[in-house]
Amino acid sequence: MSSQKKEAQARHRARELAVQFLHSLGNRRIHDVDSAWDLFLGEGSFVEEESPAVKEYSRFLGLGAWRRRGEADDILLRVVTGWRPERMVAVDRAVLRLALFEGFLERSVPFAVAIAEAVDIAQTFGTEDSGRFVNGVLARVVRHLIPEAERAGKDVGKSGEGSGDDSKDQSGPVDRR
Repeated sequence: MSSQKKEAQARHRARELAVQFLHSLGNRRIHDVDSAWDLFLGEGSFVEEESPAVKEYSRFLGLGAWRRRGEADDILLRVVTGWRPERMVAVDRAVLRLALFEGFLERSVPFAVAIAEAVDIAQTFGTEDSGRFVNGVLARVVRHLIPEAERAGKDVGKSGEGSGDDSKDQSGPVDRR
């Protein structure tokens, strides 16, 4: 297996762990998120066996997405009508917060990568509709919050076009009640 493929798998695993961490926190008021992370990684944890690289990247993602969840939720409020983040399926909310943190707020990966990963993780951990829902929401972020010039320049990389099929979201605002 190539080193690029191994790195991609490690990053995917780190994203899965970050989503599990975010899901475990839910909407609680956590005063010391670093301690919560340490407990998540604690002795006897299923995370204990992960490589140092996976642990390090999942920590960056999990803590970063948690600390910037307010910004992510504000974005969600702008693109999803009739469905506040706290009413979303908890896994979907965690996946969306992570994708928005990694691909839009932090821009540590191309947004297209964040979208593809988010859809995959939502399909793995969420409901039957989670993949489509996450794809639709993130497609709306691309359409409504990323400047057209940036999308046209195909440098969506650090901020843009989703890899998912936008044809699934032609009805306007997403309403998931």
